[in-house]
Amino acid sequence: MSQSRWIARGLVCGLMLLSVRVGAGQVQVRPMAGQAELGTVEIHGVSAGSFDPKHWESGRLHILADVRSPLLAPRWAGVFRNIYAPSAVAMPDGWRVFYGAWDGVPTGNDRIYSVFTRDFLDFSDRRTEIEHGDFVHVCNVNALRLPDGGFRMVCTVYPDAKGLNKPAMFISPDGTTWNGTPAPHPARAADRIEMEDWPSFAEADINGMNVLLFEDGQYRLYFGSFTQPGQVRRASSTDGKRFRYDGTCLASHHMVNDIRKFEKDGQVVYLMGLHANNDRLWYTLSQDGMKFSPERELGRSLGAADQYIVALGWVTREDRVLGFLYGAGATPGLDRNRIFARWLQKKVVFTDASGKRHEPAGALGPDRQVLRLEGNTGIKGHIEVFDEDGQTPLGPPVAIKLTPGGVYQLAFQGDVP
Repeated sequence: MSQSRWIARGLVCGLMLLSVRVGAGQVQVRPMAGQAELGTVEIHGVSAGSFDPKHWESGRLHILADVRSPLLAPRWAGVFRNIYAPSAVAMPDGWRVFYGAWDGVPTGNDRIYSVFTRDFLDFSDRRTEIEHGDFVHVCNVNALRLPDGGFRMVCTVYPDAKGLNKPAMFISPDGTTWNGTPAPHPARAADRIEMEDWPSFAEADINGMNVLLFEDGQYRLYFGSFTQPGQVRRASSTDGKRFRYDGTCLASHHMVNDIRKFEKDGQVVYLMGLHANNDRLWYTLSQDGMKFSPERELGRSLGAADQYIVALGWVTREDRVLGFLYGAGATPGLDRNRIFARWLQKKVVFTDASGKRHEPAGALGPDRQVLRLEGNTGIKGHIEVFDEDGQTPLGPPVAIKLTPGGVYQLAFQGDVP
């Protein structure tokens, strides 16, 4: 939304306009026409601003779980249902979310699928991109879109001649054909990558630890191996097929799952996400892409449904980290997964006239926040708005009246991000 225009419309009886001065800027909340779920209030316009490494270095991140749990579930047509390994690729009009799964299919063979979303609220155009073809499984997708509009996906395929997992590269000029074949492309042995200068590659079991980054005309493959554990490694390529080994960039038994590159105040920062098939996720930062800092915890399981976390994918838009998707399930066999979401957001807190503090109950996509508020009449109190660290106020508390079931727009004018 433009900072100089309001797009919210409508009037909620008794609402007092929130206006908070922040330096030369202004934060406001206005009513919108529409309905939130009963017993809740929706606040729109809360998505994260530009990537701020200080928040990540301090570990102060206001991350909320999406109220839809899961965000994406397998289709019902087939009896093999196990959906995970998400990779969200920003498009001009939304995101194409790639994922590996048994997405309601007749056989337990992993394939690569995708679905489109404009806002992570509704999803469409769900389709199969890569069939398992010559392999038993093709999964663990990590995808990116190049400036020319072409796509690159690195996945793991199983088995090779030694019964191990290896990365494979899939190239598309337009997202409809892969390696020269209209989707769904049947994965072939020729799709696997090659690697020089690392003698252990033939013995490596690279399964779910394959991440692709494109920078300065080169493809960077971050990976790990179950047969050589304890290291996150990097290799580079100019063609996406033949990689040369660069070395170790992080000592960790966790599995690298996604990496993004940002520039803040002239300083390059890399953000890596990792998991370990348990109840936690981690992240780490780097200034050169080869030496990463000690890992910090990103999040933990919220209950039985996501007890075993098996994959992670950042959701970004230009210079912003909006949150992340993750594959997780309820069984230690790791074969009943779903895709969940958590979002990095500004924090909105409402304190009613009795002094009860209403913290955010969750998120609805990256740009909407949900507060629990019972009743059917306006409730007086005051609102506080905080930055994405959840602690830095964007202004003093301001009196307001909120109506349960109402929808409101948080907006910024002037120099507020």
